[in-house]
Amino acid sequence: MAPPADHDITEFLHSWREGDEAALEKLTPLVYRELHRLAAHYMRREKVEHTLQATALVNEAYVRLIDWKNVQWQNRGHFFGVAAQVMRRILVDYARSRCYDKRGGGARPMTLDEAPPVTDDKLAVLLEIDQALDRLAALDARRAQVVELRYFAGLSVEETAEALKVSPITVIRNWNFAKAWLLRELSK
Repeated sequence: MAPPADHDITEFLHSWREGDEAALEKLTPLVYRELHRLAAHYMRREKVEHTLQATALVNEAYVRLIDWKNVQWQNRGHFFGVAAQVMRRILVDYARSRCYDKRGGGARPMTLDEAPPVTDDKLAVLLEIDQALDRLAALDARRAQVVELRYFAGLSVEETAEALKVSPITVIRNWNFAKAWLLRELSK
C-alpha cells in the first residue's frame, strides 16, 4: 500500500485541530502506520527478548499525541517531529525505570552512530545520551532536533530536512556537528 500523501495528513491534522472528529478517524490509521514504521525501525536493533516492543512504543506515543488537544499542528513533518520527541521521552522514561541503580560503570566513550540499541544492559547509555541531548538543545535546538529525528525516529536526511523545513545539506551539517559534540560530551 502506498504511503499517504503529505498533504492528506496535513489536511486531516488541520481539520482535526478545527474540531472535525471524522478527520481524526481518517488520520488515525495513516499516522499510526507511520509511527509504527518509525518505532519498528528503531526497535529492530533491539534484542528479541527486549521487554519494550515497537507496538507498545507506538501505542504509548500515539496516546500521548492524541491527548494534546490545543497543539497547532502545522504539517506532517511537525507531527512526526513531535512524535520523535515523544518516543524519545518514552524510551528515556523506560530506561530510568529499569536502571536507577545501574548508572555509570566505566562506560567507554562512543559516537552516536555506535550507540547501542536500548537493551536492559545498555539503558545507562540511553540516559547519558538523553542528558547530553538536553544540553545540546539548550545550545542549539535545531541540531538537537536533527538528532531526535535521525536517531530516535529513524528518519532519512531528506525526511528530516522536510520536517524541519531546511535543506538536506543543512541536516547533514547539523548531524555531523551534533555527533561530534555529543561524542565530546559523552567522553567526559
